Amino acid sequence: MTDKPVLLVVEDDPGLVRQLRWAYEGYEVVVVPDRRTAIDAVRLHEPAVVTLDLGLPPDPDGTAEGFACLAEILAAKPDAKVIVVTGHGARESAVRAIADGAWDYYGKPIDIDRLGLIVARAFHVHALEAENRQLATRGGGDGFGGLVYASPEMAAVTRTLERVAPADVSVMLLGASGTGKELLARGVHDASSRRGGAFVAINCAAIPETLLEAELFGHERGAFTGAIRAVEGKIEQAAGGTLFLDEIGDVPLAVQVKLLRFLQERVIERVGGRKAIPVDTRVVCATHQDVDAMVAAGRFRDDLYYRLAEIVVRIPPLRERSGDAALLARHFIARHAGSPRVGVTGLSAAAAAAIDAHPWPGNVRELENRIKRAVIMAEGKRVTAADLDLGQGRTDDAPLNLRAVREGADRRAIARALARAEGNISAASRLLGISRPTLYDLLKSYGLQG
Repeated sequence: MTDKPVLLVVEDDPGLVRQLRWAYEGYEVVVVPDRRTAIDAVRLHEPAVVTLDLGLPPDPDGTAEGFACLAEILAAKPDAKVIVVTGHGARESAVRAIADGAWDYYGKPIDIDRLGLIVARAFHVHALEAENRQLATRGGGDGFGGLVYASPEMAAVTRTLERVAPADVSVMLLGASGTGKELLARGVHDASSRRGGAFVAINCAAIPETLLEAELFGHERGAFTGAIRAVEGKIEQAAGGTLFLDEIGDVPLAVQVKLLRFLQERVIERVGGRKAIPVDTRVVCATHQDVDAMVAAGRFRDDLYYRLAEIVVRIPPLRERSGDAALLARHFIARHAGSPRVGVTGLSAAAAAAIDAHPWPGNVRELENRIKRAVIMAEGKRVTAADLDLGQGRTDDAPLNLRAVREGADRRAIARALARAEGNISAASRLLGISRPTLYDLLKSYGLQG
């Protein structure tokens, strides 16, 4: 194979095949004569464009074998642009082929030049769609904080943080472990006027209580056994930048008092020191705990909470992010397939369905670990449901209002279908069992595109 784009030609007429080979010198042309070899070629070469003669053996005078081949090609590679070439009841066959997901059609007798223009346009559209999918995996553009998402739930979160970032206020991110809180905190820093300063992160739950104060505020020489020199704390290191306090709910009450003084007066004292040191830093914090309940129970100071939570943003778990699980899975396959398994290129349809159904209690972190394992275990070019080794999917409680139920179900189904079809409208509409115009109307109605 060369670096030329792959064009798969499904045609059993030797004379026509010779013409096509001559006309398509700019492509790597792969020719197969029947449905079985066509599907094998799709899996092997993953062509962007396919020309398909509907009259295939063992039914060269009919269309049943050709339509069966069309369905299998699109199931194996939903983003492929299939151009149906037909001489059998051209109009009726063409209408049915388009309804079944073909990208375009051309009737016999074939004009090589005109068909060549259709093929060239198909390659161009495929390339544009691939570029759009890459933009979508970066969150619709620059990718706030480097997050990968396409769901309306995460889009709402990032829109809020984009508005908040330029304002020099404290932000509290609430969400379960593995939802990307640190990435979002870094996004706030990068979108603020402090982006030229340092972004300093500390996990308050990972440091013993006896050491946390010194980690945050620093210490002077001789402050305790082993303190042989003065050391800046994380707060000082973040001067002019952003301090990210992860798992703020685990900070003990004694340290909470010192944090409150810093937030009120913007000065600190190192452990063992007496000098007040002014520090200008923005604070972003995060926790997976119910801070309101902690305040009510007296385990978290309410005055500190109000200082830290000038803006509160709740991060949805992965199970509530419509379609993001499959999108993230493909992103992680691209990240991890290069090292242990160069041949792994994507997800099977069954694997995408299993990913959509799984509740992901460990959120994005669990998904990445599962994909990393599946890439290693995969025997073919695509990760299968068996490679993922997932259990039963979830059953969700739903609201009783029928309009809300229908709209919520529509949004989730559309987002999941688009993610599974990698943004291909024809493939997504086929998965949903609706026409492309109907899907476009729903996308516009629910504000899910553009």
